[in-house]
Amino acid sequence: MLLPYNEWRHVFKLDPAKEIEEDALQAIATSGTDAIIVGGTDDITLDATLDLLMRLRRYPVAVALEVSELEAATMGFDTYLTPSVLNSGTLEHVIEKQVEALEEVGHMLAHADLVGEGYIVLNPDAKVARVTQAKPLADDTVIAYAQLADSVFRMPVVYLEYSGIYGDPKLVASVKRVLKQGRLFYGGGIDSGERAKEMLEHADTIIVGNIIYENLEAALATVTATR
Repeated sequence: MLLPYNEWRHVFKLDPAKEIEEDALQAIATSGTDAIIVGGTDDITLDATLDLLMRLRRYPVAVALEVSELEAATMGFDTYLTPSVLNSGTLEHVIEKQVEALEEVGHMLAHADLVGEGYIVLNPDAKVARVTQAKPLADDTVIAYAQLADSVFRMPVVYLEYSGIYGDPKLVASVKRVLKQGRLFYGGGIDSGERAKEMLEHADTIIVGNIIYENLEAALATVTATR
């Protein structure tokens, strides 16, 4: 049985712009992870997204599309995650891209398939921070953004994105304490079982991405550590 997003604990994230051998893909898809998110920051094409989707459909795992590029939006995924970078310096990445996407494909999706993500980007050196012009935030401001996403906007997911570095577990714990209804996703720097365990003490869901392409064995160990 495929798990819905609000039951995910461990998730792998695959970038359609990056190559992955079939043996590695099989290991990821059959690892026991709760889901696989397909998404990336740039160079995302429809052909690459479709190719990765078709390869993943061979395995019994939930597959979600993070709709960051309209050109890559396509049917066939179990869930569609619509990211709004709340601390972006431009409305393009808060609301405009989402509106464009829904104008094109919204009529083909059921309400239940769409899941809004309130992204808070916390590594100023990450590519996603540069692309979205994400503003650096003090810890108190991070917590305020999380409350805004959760209690005012009622977004189903609040996503702390450190993208490339390991974040502050104490800040993640502080954010978790203020959430009333949203699920807390954490992504960034999880490259070992120990880090996976540590972040799952605070976040509801951990996202493991870059380490897949750098050290597959370490990536798989993050699943084992959460079971």
